[in-house]
Amino acid sequence: MKVHVPGHKVTFRSKDGLQLAGEFCGDPQHPPVILLHGGGQTRHAWRRTQIALAQAGYYSLAMDLRGHGESDWSEAGSYAAEYFVDDLKTVIASLSARPVVVGASLGGIVTLVAQGESEELLTRAVVLVDITPRVEGKGVERIVAFMRSNHDGFASLEEASRAVGEYLSHRSSNKREPSDIVGLKKNLRRREDGRYYWHWDPLLVSDEFLAQVNCEERLLAAAKNIRVPLLLVRGMLSDMVTTSIVEEFLEHVPGAQFVDVPAAGHMVAGDSNDVFTEALIGFLRNSHLE
Repeated sequence: MKVHVPGHKVTFRSKDGLQLAGEFCGDPQHPPVILLHGGGQTRHAWRRTQIALAQAGYYSLAMDLRGHGESDWSEAGSYAAEYFVDDLKTVIASLSARPVVVGASLGGIVTLVAQGESEELLTRAVVLVDITPRVEGKGVERIVAFMRSNHDGFASLEEASRAVGEYLSHRSSNKREPSDIVGLKKNLRRREDGRYYWHWDPLLVSDEFLAQVNCEERLLAAAKNIRVPLLLVRGMLSDMVTTSIVEEFLEHVPGAQFVDVPAAGHMVAGDSNDVFTEALIGFLRNSHLE
């Protein structure tokens, strides 16, 4: 069987006219899996996961959420949850079969609302990566502080790499800064002034946006309404989802499965990709999502 690496780029048109970028990997005849990154990331966060999924017999589509990566920014500031959900529904409608949707952080919120507030089965299964209806405030504050910093950009890729290293302080010292400086360019935009800027719209960390996505009651109601197999994957070192929050979530959603990934923080797939993908593929196979 020929296994494709990520590289089949596609674009989708949102209901409000934005171009949304995505990248397929694998055999189109195999079961589809959609991968949605977290706030401030891009589809490239899933590259190793996409390769592993292709090798395991799945066809994955990693998306750049609106306001991120190569997807358009919304001049109108249309970043309410409903817009992200509509984008996901547009992508799902383009596929020949219902997908499994894997969402990390913001991507998980989008997935949770899309399936949990729908009367129809949009997905075959939902995987939430280090996100639950309730999260630790300190963890959210750390992410927001990072995304709100360095709005004047970076003079070099090395300078941007050091900023990432400081943010990933939970990792061992030799794994904090990106090993591939050139690859880091995928998360940056170089403007006419010669400086590098993060690949996300600053409006994504406005107070209005944060209030939209941090609605615990809404997200919990959606989680309770999920009628497809659900897996929660947590980074054991996460400052967003604690052990007590996991226990609370499993009480509210008793049918959910749970995996704790050692030596991983909030960015689970990036911190411990092999363990993460093994857990993901095991869930897909055990749930007969083949």
